[in-house]
This record gives sequence, structure tokens and C-alpha cells, in this order.
Amino acid sequence: MPETTAPTARTLRTGPGRLLVAVYGVFALAATARGGFQLATKFGEAPLAYALSLFAGVVYLVAAVGLARAGRISRVVALVSCSVEVVGVLVVGAASVLMPEVFPDDTVWSHFGGGYLFIPLVLPVVGLWWIMRVHRVDRD
Repeated sequence: MPETTAPTARTLRTGPGRLLVAVYGVFALAATARGGFQLATKFGEAPLAYALSLFAGVVYLVAAVGLARAGRISRVVALVSCSVEVVGVLVVGAASVLMPEVFPDDTVWSHFGGGYLFIPLVLPVVGLWWIMRVHRVDRD
């Protein structure tokens, strides 16, 4: 009698998902630390920019956790946080270009993430692609 193995469900953290979780983790740490430090030490200079950096860090953290955990709820959390990230980087990126006086200091999402090699612009797109790819494989 041949051995049978139970099919294993793919999770967001397998394969390329591991790298994605790692990049999200690095960005979560960097943006949260930077935004928190700037809010604590230079609040009066650019409070909106610093608060947005802190917010971006929290979004990256939630995305990293959603991508790192298995299950339907985690997948939804990752999907929502990556979607918020896309909207954030596009809105803040456009606002920082069109109204630079509102952003006297850069945020993670300013100029579409130009200060971070445009990774903040590309990362949520890759994240959404990975979530949809894994979801499609899980349904098949």
C-alpha cells in the first residue's frame, strides 16, 4: 500500500513570502523607530510628516504579521494592510510632490518612497500579488 501524505496548505510565509515578511519587518522597524523618534524630538517641525512615518511603520508591522501567520483571517489582515499601504504611498506621494510645503520633512511614503529606493511603492504591489497568488493556489 503506497504511503499517502496529507496535502499541505500553502501559507503566505512560504517561499518568496519569507523574503516579503523579512522586508516588511525591516520597514516596520525602520519606519516606526524613525517616526517615533522624530515625533518625540522634533514634533513642532513637521508633525504631519512624522506622524505619517509612524503610521506607515504600524501598517508595515500589521502587514508583516498578517503575511507571517497562516489562516484566512491573517490573509485578510495582510490584504487590508497592503491595500492601505498602496493608497497611502500614492496619496502621500502625490501630496508631497504637489504640495511640498505641507511636507517640510520626508516620510517613508513621500515622493512615492523615493528616499527608500521606491521600495514603499513596489512592496505593497508585490505583497498583494503574493496574497492573491497563494489564495488562488489554496482554492485550486
